[in-house]
Amino acid sequence: MVTQNDFGRFPKGNSKVIGSQSTFGFNFDNSYARLPASLFSFVNPEPVPAPQAVVINEQLAESLGLSAEALKTAAGIAILAGSENPPGGLALAQAYAGHQFGHFTMLGDGRAILLGEQITPSGQRYDLQLKGSGRTPYSRGGDGKATLGPMLREYIISEAMNGLRIPTTRSLSVVSTGEKIYRETALPGAVLARVAKSHLRVGTFQYAAGRGNDKELKLLADYTIERHYPEANRETNKYLAFFKAVIGSQASLISQWMLVGFIHGVMNTDNMTISGETIDYGPCAFMDVFDPTTVFSSIDYHGRYAYANQPKIAAWNLARFAETLLPLLDTDQEKARDMAESALKDFSAQYDEHFLHGMRRKLGITSAKDQDKILVRDLLRLMSEHKADYTNTFLDLTFQRFDQSELCRSADFVKWKVRWEERRNQDPGGVEQGQELMKTSNPAVIPRNHRVEEALRPAVQAGDYGPLRKLLQILENPFAHSVEQEEFATPPEPNAPPYRTFCGT
Repeated sequence: MVTQNDFGRFPKGNSKVIGSQSTFGFNFDNSYARLPASLFSFVNPEPVPAPQAVVINEQLAESLGLSAEALKTAAGIAILAGSENPPGGLALAQAYAGHQFGHFTMLGDGRAILLGEQITPSGQRYDLQLKGSGRTPYSRGGDGKATLGPMLREYIISEAMNGLRIPTTRSLSVVSTGEKIYRETALPGAVLARVAKSHLRVGTFQYAAGRGNDKELKLLADYTIERHYPEANRETNKYLAFFKAVIGSQASLISQWMLVGFIHGVMNTDNMTISGETIDYGPCAFMDVFDPTTVFSSIDYHGRYAYANQPKIAAWNLARFAETLLPLLDTDQEKARDMAESALKDFSAQYDEHFLHGMRRKLGITSAKDQDKILVRDLLRLMSEHKADYTNTFLDLTFQRFDQSELCRSADFVKWKVRWEERRNQDPGGVEQGQELMKTSNPAVIPRNHRVEEALRPAVQAGDYGPLRKLLQILENPFAHSVEQEEFATPPEPNAPPYRTFCGT
């Protein structure tokens, strides 16, 4: 049990607790608050003047053991807006550091507050965090607020990622606040309720290591192992096993991004989770035309976080993570460095294996042969040369639509197609089994950028949430291949301006 004497003064301000645990289904623990006080600051969300629910994720609420109906009430909306504290919670902002575009800085939750850790009926633990809930000690002069458009955008894309079966933070709700938030213009304010296995990041370890307190670092590592990788406790060197487990989870995650054409946009070390979940949907987007150099972020001038660079950046971030763990790996730091470097060498091989396995599935290949890597490489080269739509090219292959695009009508593709068909005929499961595999591996829809903007515009400008709800419904099961999804699979017009995204909005 955490007491005020354990970690200093609790924050003043919004300290009223509303309702009961049974009313809403909250079943909070606050294990992060039992870590050293240097890793967080107690702070309450700022009350807002006129909270209104824009969208509440009923399915997610129920899976967490929460009552969706109770959350829709005025009392529930007040909690989701940060105006009232939920029963059993212990609000805090987490401290962390990060390499932002390669430059190290000390950071923290500048506009996000962890309410507590919900324990689900099945015993799983999830952070419940409010984003856009006001200033914290880490706001660095910012207002700690968020605007409606970016919060709805995170809701759309994070839930789409969940539908695509890619590990991700989830969105429980977006609540408008009745405030005007000033960026370049006055915009409607909003708070996003985000759910995650945890918000522990590479940057969390960089923060602890940067303080030079090995005892605190060890406590953080032990806590993270117990929470996410308890199997590491069975190994002789549990910290090395922990590092290897994080390498494995990130190799899998990044391959899944690449397989659907997702570009994170800001792969700073503070945006790489230890749990292997996708986090921070600011400047992210999905490719339409396949181009390995694609960048969407307005500030990524040199393409550091371009599509093709994502595996390399993940490895770079993991190297920074390894640096924080050196004091725990071995008392002999030279030996510790050798251990970390040896483990990190496996990242590329693991990533390649995950990516090739996923590409085999997308091509309807159920067995593994050495020639598959060349087959995939040649297809991607042709897609790039012909400026083919990434998602729809694989749909054309899935449904044998070989007259749909310039790529499929090209002589080079026809030659490639012969090789592909010969390869599929070598599979023990046959072409029919491969076809079913393709349907479950190639999504009918992704959250295409122009469709996302079409849903956000009326929501932000006129409070019309109909297009938003329609898009969410379409994206909920991207492998349904329904008639309704066909309209949303259409790429933008060829003369559409380049899509740009922004951080910190």
